[in-house]
Amino acid sequence: MADTVPSHDNSHPAPDKVLFRIDLENGARLGPGKVQLLQLIGQHGSIRAAGAALGMSYRRAWLLADEINRMFREPSIATRHGGKSGGGAVLTPFGEALLIRAQMMDVKIRSTLAEDLTWLEAMAADRIMPPE
Repeated sequence: MADTVPSHDNSHPAPDKVLFRIDLENGARLGPGKVQLLQLIGQHGSIRAAGAALGMSYRRAWLLADEINRMFREPSIATRHGGKSGGGAVLTPFGEALLIRAQMMDVKIRSTLAEDLTWLEAMAADRIMPPE
């Protein structure tokens, strides 16, 4: 029977098996990388430190932060220039709301699909079969 679940236990699919990504009608994309960058900017108070935590260059992190700010009607990240007091970045109130909303959507997606993911994992071959 095709729906029989094999005996090996895959009842807890790894969290990275489903990636949350929204393609907005304006052409912008919000996915796990941008959400993680927002989270790390909030934690570190710095685009440079957030990028480093993700293993990306400051330029790449800055370009992504700039893109996030242009995706919506309100900016998500506020920056202050360096100097004696040092520079930095913080999430705006909208950026904090965006981060919370994106994280909540991710949790909803994963919980909604958990049973289906378990079934797919249980039905997956131990390895991908070569073509005949």
